[in-house]
Amino acid sequence: MDIFEKCTTSPVTKLAHDYLHSGLYPYFRPIETGQDTEVYIHGKKYLMLGSNSYLGLTSDPRVIEAANEATRKYGTGNAGSRFLNGTLDIHEKLEQKIAALMNREKAILYSTGYQTNLGVISALVGKDDVVITDKSDHASIIDGCKLSFGEMVRFRHQDMEHLEKVLQKIPENKGKLIVLDGVYSMEGDIANLPGIIPLAKKYEARVVVDDAHAIGVIGKEGRGTASYWAEKGMINEQDVDIITGTFSKSWASLGGFVACSDPEVMLFLRHTSRALIFSASMTPGTVASVSKAIDIQLEEPQRIEHLWHITHRMRDAFLKMGFSIGRSETPIIPIYAGELHNALTFWKELTDNGLFVNPVVPPAVPPGDCLMRTSFMATHTDEQMDRALEIFEKVGKKVGIIK
Repeated sequence: MDIFEKCTTSPVTKLAHDYLHSGLYPYFRPIETGQDTEVYIHGKKYLMLGSNSYLGLTSDPRVIEAANEATRKYGTGNAGSRFLNGTLDIHEKLEQKIAALMNREKAILYSTGYQTNLGVISALVGKDDVVITDKSDHASIIDGCKLSFGEMVRFRHQDMEHLEKVLQKIPENKGKLIVLDGVYSMEGDIANLPGIIPLAKKYEARVVVDDAHAIGVIGKEGRGTASYWAEKGMINEQDVDIITGTFSKSWASLGGFVACSDPEVMLFLRHTSRALIFSASMTPGTVASVSKAIDIQLEEPQRIEHLWHITHRMRDAFLKMGFSIGRSETPIIPIYAGELHNALTFWKELTDNGLFVNPVVPPAVPPGDCLMRTSFMATHTDEQMDRALEIFEKVGKKVGIIK
């Protein structure tokens, strides 16, 4: 049997062909400009409501110049992994900066956020361990669990009663690791750490929080989920054992990190995490751009303030119009659209009217729960939001999403 045969017979391939031919295919759109509040595709301008650049720093001249300066000094790449010849002094300086920001003793850089979760989870979870995940956790968490030699069990999204039932069934002699998104990338809600931490302590589990969508958004000065709940007096920041994150969102570049206060854990990861040891290290330009983005985040708190002004405004307006936005409480605001064809029709109409949004369809969401994922940036203006709301209301009524 030809191993390529599945490529032709797969339902995924057939569905992709169907939507390509119908003009409802929403993926791999070639953006011709920087990741800003407005972008161009095939010469047409779109208002960007689908970017994860929450602080709007990807086109900031200071971030660009920092990347250029580092490239001129160190070159375009490091030709090796961190383990061998690929560690630069700026890698270590950025690790120290991130550790301080996250209120942890140490941090390690990875080449992507995806590799961070793969590398951390697969290294820590062995054959006698169990990793516990929320059913809405990011694919990188799930894939990290699958790469480990341990058992993976899942609990219903944000359901503390179900989490406790899952923990109760795990033998006491098993190592236990609970891994969560800090902010869930589709739903836009925040992990219930005040509910999770007591259960972790009760059943002797460690806690990892992936702050990919939380950094630069929630917590003191945008420091993430542990800081967010600690500021409310509901947890101790150090109750979160490990924080992971990415540089591809608020920090305007590419790469990832793990931060932890246990030096033995970090030494273990440095010598066992295959995603770290066998991947080329972050390029000088990406390291420098992340470092500058962190500086700007801390020096310009008004960015986060404006991001939340835009978020509250859009959330309130969507609800007033009659859109269903689920449990969103962050700049990620899903708009639920129902069945697949209806959702893609909604997406096509929004696109034709000049909005860039991201449709989310099965298997990323359950059948019948398709949504438009909107996300907002600190550099969006009120005028741009006025235009977006007019389009959403007009299109929502036209396709029957709202009355």
